[in-house]
Formats: sequence, structure tokens, C-alpha cells
Amino acid sequence: MKYIGIDYGTKRVGVALSDDGGTMAFPYSVIENTPALFGELQRIIKEHDVSGVVVGESLDYSGKPNPVMQKIKIFAGALEKQAGISVRYEPEFLTSAQARHIQGDSQTLDASAAAIILQSFLDKMNQ
Repeated sequence: MKYIGIDYGTKRVGVALSDDGGTMAFPYSVIENTPALFGELQRIIKEHDVSGVVVGESLDYSGKPNPVMQKIKIFAGALEKQAGISVRYEPEFLTSAQARHIQGDSQTLDASAAAIILQSFLDKMNQ
């Protein structure tokens, strides 16, 4: 089963893809958060025969939703409806900081954060 991982941001959205077996996650792209976002994500889902979506769940240190979480839920619900594919959540606690520690600041930081989110999900699924 192939998955797409998403690190949602109000300006940019990081995208990662898994291998066909759903065991490894790889950074894929960073997409500007514009009205064209859903069309681009649907194209990626179709082109790569993705069967599941994993979206980063933004929580604070006490486990409560961050202010951006409401936008993430709206985004995830719309993607699920438009793409006709199930969406699952995976905590994204400090994933951007992890990605920055590994690679430094770069234009692919959000895609790397999406890969960390997706890999965490895959690891839990494959235990």
C-alpha cells in the first residue's frame, strides 16, 4: 500500500511518498498553499497510485491542538472528499526542527518534515 504524507502549512505544504510496500518514506516536493493545491495533490495521488493519506497533526507540548489544527482538519476533510481517499493523522511534534537538524534550512525542509511524519506512521503500521 502506497501512502502520501503531508506537512500542512498556511504558506507551504510538504509532501512525501512511501515506497510501494508502505515501509519507507521519501521527501517528494513542497507545494505553495494556493487554490491550486488540491489539484496538485490529486495529480500526485493519481500519478503515484496512492491509497492512503497521512497528515501531520499539530499539537502543543501538552497534547492540545495548536491554532493551525483547525485549518488542518478543514484541509484534510476537503482532501478526503475531493480525492476520495481516507486521511489519517500522525503527530508532527517538532518534525520541522528534526528536518532542520538533519539537513539545515533549505527549500525542501517541508518535504523532509512530511517524510518524518509519514515514516513515523509507517513504523507504527509495520510493527
